[in-house]
Parts: sequence; structure tokens; C-alpha cells
Amino acid sequence: MNKKIGFIGCGKMASAIIKGVLSACGKPEVEIKGSEVNCEIAELAQNRLGIDVLTDNRLLTIDSDVIFIATKPNYVSQVLEEIKDEITPEKLVVSIAAGVSTEKIEKVIGQRRVIRVMPNTPALVQEGMSGVCKGAYASEEDAQFVMNLLSNIGKVIEVEESQIDIVTAISGSGPAFFYQVIEDMARAGEKLGLEYEKSLMLATQTAIGSAKMVLNRGELPVQTLIDNVATKGGCTFVGIQTMKEENSEKLFFDVIDKTATKANELGK
Repeated sequence: MNKKIGFIGCGKMASAIIKGVLSACGKPEVEIKGSEVNCEIAELAQNRLGIDVLTDNRLLTIDSDVIFIATKPNYVSQVLEEIKDEITPEKLVVSIAAGVSTEKIEKVIGQRRVIRVMPNTPALVQEGMSGVCKGAYASEEDAQFVMNLLSNIGKVIEVEESQIDIVTAISGSGPAFFYQVIEDMARAGEKLGLEYEKSLMLATQTAIGSAKMVLNRGELPVQTLIDNVATKGGCTFVGIQTMKEENSEKLFFDVIDKTATKANELGK
């Protein structure tokens, strides 16, 4: 790889990426530095991550081949204005700021290579899911480099930027939706007479196992996995029928649709 990678912002998501990349690639194959303008936060991040964390975004940009913009979305424009003169054509900018389009970034820094990423919080346990899209001046090689990098913290897909709000709704916001389903199942078990912690363990491990079954299904449609459990006339079949009667498909469509719409509004 032999790239110098700089992270402007060393919060939870940036930290997950940094730890995953360093764990997989190690030094000196990859050199990672960070920046935090607050001296105290910079020192804490340096101790936590084991990397150099500067307090000057411009210096970090000058010394990096790849610059991750990992600040909160409302700070992105300010940071870009600060570093735009240091972003040469050879440098690649990668933004993980939710709702900030590559076009908005390019309007500030000019005709430069930009990749936009929508990661999610399970990256913290190396089970992340990231969507990647290219800006107007980025190449497929740029996208592939970022995808290879992010594969150290989970799985990655490339999408069109017009689809990134759907990615946000399904995987970016998705962990919270699955947490809610797990919690609802656990609370149902509790109401029926099983201790909450035992119900929670049942629901959580079942979610993990079911997800792995889907990933390992090969060419099988997901419906086949459902049918293999929900044999006609059995107890699972009754549960599936109840979900259909309650129109769970519409419920989850509405959840994803409204979340994607909100993500789109935030980006305007």
C-alpha cells in the first residue's frame, strides 16, 4: 500500500477504521496520522490509537496522500476551506461525513479526486458495512483503493451517489433498526414469562446466526431459508403468517423510505 493516510477527526468511526487498517496492514506498510484541533482531545486520541495526532489540519493534509474527512457534517465546509490550498491533484479526499455530497466538496476544493463513504457503527467490531461512491474526478482505481482499505473493518459495496441515501437508510441507520427488533423480541419473551437477559441472548444470537446463514446461502433466495424453517402448519409458519397479516413488508419499506428521504434532506 505504502500510502500516508491522514484523518481529520479521530472520533468513533475514524477510530474504527484506523484500528482495523493498522491491525490488518500494520506498519510500515501503511502510515496513519490524525488531527484534532483541540490539544487535549488530540493527546487523548494519540494515546488511544497509538498514532501521531496533530493539531493542524493543513500540516496533516500536506503530509498525507489520502485525506479522510471524518468531522461532523456541519464542520466539513470549514475544514475544506482551511485545507483546500494543500489538496494537490495527486491527493485523494475521502469523506465519511453523512449527508455531504461529493459535489459540495468539489465546489470548495475544485476539480479534485473525491470518494464518499457511508460506513456504519459495527465497524467498531470489524463487522461494518460501507457503501462507496465516486465524485466527478475520482477514478475506479481510487474507489477500489478505498474499498480495499475499508474491507479491513467489514464488507464494502460500490454504488452510484444517487443511491447513497438508500445505503444510509439500510446500513448506516440499519443497526438501530435491528437493535429495536432484537429488543422487541426480547421484551416479548419477557412478557411471556422468560427472564429478559435470557430472552435478549436468544434474540441476539439468533440474529447473528440468521445473518450468517443469509451470507452463506450461495445462490439460494432468502425465501428458501424462510421456507426451510417455516414448514406449513408449524409454529414458525403461524409466526410468518402473523407478520404478513400485520404487513411487516410495508412497515420496513416505510422505515427505509422515510429514513432515506431524511438523509436526502440533510444533504441539501
